[in-house]
Amino acid sequence: MYRVPRALRRLGLLTLAMFVLWLGGFAWFVASSLAIRGDLVPTDAIVVLTGGKLRLETGLQLFAAGTAKKLFVSGVNQRVDREALLRSLGPLAGHPACCIALGHEADNTFGNARETANWMREEGYRSLRLVTSWYHMRRALLEFDRAMPQVTIIAYPVFAQHSDPERWWSWHGPLMLILTEYGKYLAAWIRSALSAINPVQ
Repeated sequence: MYRVPRALRRLGLLTLAMFVLWLGGFAWFVASSLAIRGDLVPTDAIVVLTGGKLRLETGLQLFAAGTAKKLFVSGVNQRVDREALLRSLGPLAGHPACCIALGHEADNTFGNARETANWMREEGYRSLRLVTSWYHMRRALLEFDRAMPQVTIIAYPVFAQHSDPERWWSWHGPLMLILTEYGKYLAAWIRSALSAINPVQ
């Protein structure tokens, strides 16, 4: 009778354990992300991260409700200015543009956090409401907490509606998006943990 080599058995058990750990982490990631609920306590600023449905619209609505002094949009395309961005939103363009600032330097979440930290220091602000998609919030909070440990950050996740759940491509796309975001979150968490172990890096 053929016996599986001990090293191969150990490798199989290790692979299985890692998969179970990964799967458990994914379940926690989704459940904890969905459990985050925003509130309307006043903050110095509202910060919107570009890249997802309804993020900017949600930020403008919060700003119009008087929940912050200024609105900062991080990660805006270099070719887009404030007036053009507001015009593209139709009725929402009537908000006070004097208190809306755009950041053009960031092209990822790490960059969003650094760009926002610089803007917050320039403004002398100590609290912000972070607006981004619900599946992106965990990674955004991780990066923002690292960049601004002295700033109070209140999460305000955006839940955008997707298409018909009866069709496979309507759920396949969001599922892959969430899986990809989980992978990015793990990478950011590992980088954060390594930085904490060796702050010189």
